[in-house]
Amino acid sequence: MSKRVYSISINGKVGLNLHDLNNEKSEGNQLTTRNVTITDKAGNLATVNAVSGDMLKHIQASHLFKIAKDKEDLSLCQGCEKFDANRITIDDDFDEFTGDSDNTKSDIVDKMLNMCSMDDMEGILVTNNKKNVGRDSTVEFGWLVAIPEEFNSENLFHVKYSDREKSEGSGKNEGQNIFYRPVNSGQYAVVNNLEVARIGYNDISKEYPLDSDSIEARYKALLKSIMLTYYSPEGAMRNTQAPHMTSFEGVVSVSYSSVPAPTISALNSNYKEEIKSISETLTSIGEEVELKEFNSLAEFCNIIKELIEDTVPYGVKL
Repeated sequence: MSKRVYSISINGKVGLNLHDLNNEKSEGNQLTTRNVTITDKAGNLATVNAVSGDMLKHIQASHLFKIAKDKEDLSLCQGCEKFDANRITIDDDFDEFTGDSDNTKSDIVDKMLNMCSMDDMEGILVTNNKKNVGRDSTVEFGWLVAIPEEFNSENLFHVKYSDREKSEGSGKNEGQNIFYRPVNSGQYAVVNNLEVARIGYNDISKEYPLDSDSIEARYKALLKSIMLTYYSPEGAMRNTQAPHMTSFEGVVSVSYSSVPAPTISALNSNYKEEIKSISETLTSIGEEVELKEFNSLAEFCNIIKELIEDTVPYGVKL
């Protein structure tokens, strides 16, 4: 019998080389990569390269959109059919439904859950007709953060080649221009949590308005989109600086009871041991948590495949 999954957490280190997936700003001919300042256990500060969780979430949502477009059992609203950032808020039928004063906030959430798999899993804030109904995402991404002393960032000189002797001074983007572009390489800590039990779940009524088949279909699509996010990371500058992914290692923790799956960032060098210790503690008090360690991207993809084949989300009735 398939096990029911309450939550999943992915914690690990990914090796990315010669990339520029996320930038902060552009000034003149200088593009500035995104950096953040972090602290270690001793409180020492370090400024490191990073990719925002917003970028990772957008990549994952893009993959989920493509999966849903190919699956008849994954409903999409008018906005998500076009991958519009406004999502269900621009759906005419949904807008009319929110305008009916007889419909409560719980009714609006039920309607949203039935109409759109993406809004269910990715989250949405509904403000139609002066309403204020929030749907938290079931997917959480932390920053993809370079591990101090395990990364390097530099700016490289580039020239837009022109065989003309000189620019004609028209002000157009013509002639031979110089510019500087950042390039980053290193080991990056990744934190990714999936609130599987909330797929198809109305947080207001505390009920599942969807049938088990619909919830399971969404769960499998979500897992597939997570797998694609890691082996096919999109982002800035991929046309000429697609990242060289050289390694991926970590732990997938899976909770089969109503506790969050353990998560510790790989910024902590002992993250695997701490996750294991937490899992053993949870098991000793009657909870059921399983750890799946991986040392390559191929092993990670196989873990996701096994979860798709052998487990179901918490909302499925067995």
